[in-house]
Amino acid sequence: MIHYQLRCSSPHEFDGWFQDSAGFEKLAAAGLVECPHCGNTQVTRALMAPAVRKSRRKAAPVPQEAPEAKPAEAPAAAPSAPPAESGGGMSQRVAAGPIPAQLLAMLQRMRAEVEKSCDYVGDGFAEEARKIHNGEVEARGIYGEATEAEAEALAEDGIDIARLPWVPRADG
Repeated sequence: MIHYQLRCSSPHEFDGWFQDSAGFEKLAAAGLVECPHCGNTQVTRALMAPAVRKSRRKAAPVPQEAPEAKPAEAPAAAPSAPPAESGGGMSQRVAAGPIPAQLLAMLQRMRAEVEKSCDYVGDGFAEEARKIHNGEVEARGIYGEATEAEAEALAEDGIDIARLPWVPRADG
């Protein structure tokens, strides 16, 4: 495995691990390497300092003392995002902390695709989903808000719905 410091054309910097140099080049050329901050697929390797190992020569023995406990470094947090928009969305936090930047970028792309491909029906989601299920209106993709009770009632009636974490737009 090889570790690269990467940069998108926006320019955001981030790191990535690849099987080898050719693997990175192949994935980048196919547009499969993307910025976790903005989703940009124009990614290049950034300048990195080489990792140089210290000599393995044995130095004079040092008196042994109890090793000092080092606090573990916390992983870098995802960039802070504005609070989730109203409308029944999931908050910006998960059990372990903030949403990782790559996941946030993926959820933002998913939101953009849902908004582009589906009709927003607002608070009338449960009613509209029921009409589509019963064949009263033309079948189409919809999104909107539903209460917990409405979602449970739809599930009990055999109407498949999916809850999506609704994160702020990538451009907002």
